[in-house]
Amino acid sequence: MGFVKWHKNIIDSVKNKLGFTDYQIMWIAWLKGMIMGGLIVYLYINA
Repeated sequence: MGFVKWHKNIIDSVKNKLGFTDYQIMWIAWLKGMIMGGLIVYLYINA
């Protein structure tokens, strides 16, 4: 089993356990990316 297939299975199982839709998962991923990007910029500017 490849990494992509394994990752899809993990995401599907977590999604089903929490009752999230694909759309909600995409928004969570977007928000996480914005937070991490902002943190990296903040740390880079203040270094």
